Formats: sequence, C-alpha cells, structure tokens
Amino acid sequence: MSSSINKIGKSTVPRTAISTSDEHSITVRGEDLCRDLIGRISFTDYFSLLVTGQRPSKGDAMVLDATLVAIAEHGMVPSVQAGRMTYAAAPDALQGAVAAGILGCGSVILGASETAGRLFAEVDETAKQGGDLAGAATTVVRRWREAGRPVPGYGHPLHKERDPRVARLFEVAKEAGTRLRFVEIAEAIEQVIPGIVGKDLRLNVSAAIPAVLLGTNFPLRALRGVPILARTASLIAHLGEEAVNPSGFALSYQATRELVYEGPGAGEEAK
Repeated sequence: MSSSINKIGKSTVPRTAISTSDEHSITVRGEDLCRDLIGRISFTDYFSLLVTGQRPSKGDAMVLDATLVAIAEHGMVPSVQAGRMTYAAAPDALQGAVAAGILGCGSVILGASETAGRLFAEVDETAKQGGDLAGAATTVVRRWREAGRPVPGYGHPLHKERDPRVARLFEVAKEAGTRLRFVEIAEAIEQVIPGIVGKDLRLNVSAAIPAVLLGTNFPLRALRGVPILARTASLIAHLGEEAVNPSGFALSYQATRELVYEGPGAGEEAK
C-alpha cells in the first residue's frame, strides 16, 4: 500500500537562523549566549537582536525601550481583567492567566499598532509615487474609510487631546536621532482626519509606537509583538498582586451586579 504526505508550502525541511546549540555552547543569532550576551546586553537589545538578527544602534534601542515602557501598563484594561479572573479561577496556572490576557490582542486592543504601521507604510508609498504627505494622507485615509475600515491609532476614550505618551515618544525619537519620516506621516494623518471622518481624532499611543519604531531597524511585520511583550510584563505584575490582593472574583461580581437581562420575560414582576 502506498502512502502519501500532504505538503503545505514550499519547504519540506524546518529551518531557522535564530539559534542552535551543541554539547558545549548555545548560539543565538551568531553570538555565543554565555560569552557574548548574558550579562553583556540588555533585554531590549536582546529582543531586537532576536527579531532583526542584528544588535540595534544606541538610538534604535532607546526608541524600542521607550515604546515597551509606554505600552506595558494602563490599569484595569480588558486584558488585565481577563488575566485576573482567569487566575482567580486557576491560581495554579499562571501561564494560563497570562495567556488569557494576551489572547485579547486584536485590532482594537494592543494590535492597533501593527494596523497603524500598515496605514503609515501605505501613506509613505503613496507619497513616494508623487505628491506631498498631506495629499498622500488624504488619499489613503479616504480609501480606508470608503472600504469601511477605521483609522487605527487615533482617538482615545480618556485622552481627548493627544494621548500624553505620544509627545514623549516623539521626543525620545528626536533625542535618539532616528528617522522621523513616519512621525511626520502620523501627524499628517491627524491633520486630515477631521475633514474625512468628521471627528477631531488625535494621535494615541498605538499610532505613536509604529511612528517611532518604523524610523528604526524594527520591522513592520513584528510590530504587534511590541505591545504583546510589554503587556506580558504588566500581566505578570497584576497576577502577582492578584495572588496577595485578589480582585478577579470582585470583577466578576461587579459585572453580574450590573447585568441587565433582556430575554423572554424581561421586566415582568416575579410571581
């Protein structure tokens, strides 16, 4: 009887350029882990090395580090609530509670940085084909709106003016001497939004992150990993607090207390 193997994709051999090891050493991106990296490189530099294959410049590392600090913690956001309630139900599985929080990384929460980065890249490409940034921003934002797509990274439920983290990240990028092309694109989009969307939506941190990172060696395809990594650190802190000062069941209780039933029989007095 003949057998067959279903092949998906071009490669039949697993390959990686990230790491390897033997009996005596561990190599990461061509560098000896113990001799060259442990105790000699910061975690931010190491993260960049893992993602890009090269050590970042001082300025690139400065910007990446600032974005990780900016997005890590933001209070009892949905990802933190999910993590805390999961931990309350299964305190023996910290990894499950962290995963519960990270699984909420999508186009609205945490994942907007990647989408904003793609928006900026489209404006950049359009501008290179001819025209200024304002014209390119108008063309692309209008195209996105006509397709029914929201403009990612603009507007905030609390910070009606610009998110305060935006100015600081832009300052860091200037201090670091990295390229400011995408900062200019982000600001150009902010200027054209009112005339297209009908609302004065200001930059928030999810747009500021790609605006500064795309001016470094950090790749667009890995942008979503920045808030994921940063929020993981925050989740571990919240779950450490949850272990000694629980809030998970309190969050669940408050949701139940505020619940409004609208199904069959809603509003009828109990008999």
